[in-house]
Amino acid sequence: MSNVPGAASIRLLHEARLAEKHQALYYRALAAAAEDANDDDLSDRMNGLHADEQHHLSRLTVRLVEFGEPVADLGAEVAPAVRSGDWEVDARERERDEIERYERLLEGQLDARTRGMIEEFLVAERGHEETLGGKWMGA
Repeated sequence: MSNVPGAASIRLLHEARLAEKHQALYYRALAAAAEDANDDDLSDRMNGLHADEQHHLSRLTVRLVEFGEPVADLGAEVAPAVRSGDWEVDARERERDEIERYERLLEGQLDARTRGMIEEFLVAERGHEETLGGKWMGA
């Protein structure tokens, strides 16, 4: 297998990167809402999820750059409006979307290093869906 994924997989890696940015912003917004409500436990959970999604975003960015891919500037992306009261249903749906995205990526042409990274992400995302808590990713 080549060291560079196929064009379809590269496109999916770019899509996953943007989705991770959106997910990180989503959890950061929930963390801020929890902080405003003085809910330290929920804030800690959301900050853990935010950290994991940021970690995925960073690793995807680095991997794309290693492939010589130009990466979009995601600095203009904005956090979505969130409702802290019923966030669990939305968060689980978003996590299922991430799981499906990474499963699709694993069906494609990936080098061993990228495949391993995506498999790690998939373990974390499944943990996120199950526990709605973060810090599944190591430093």
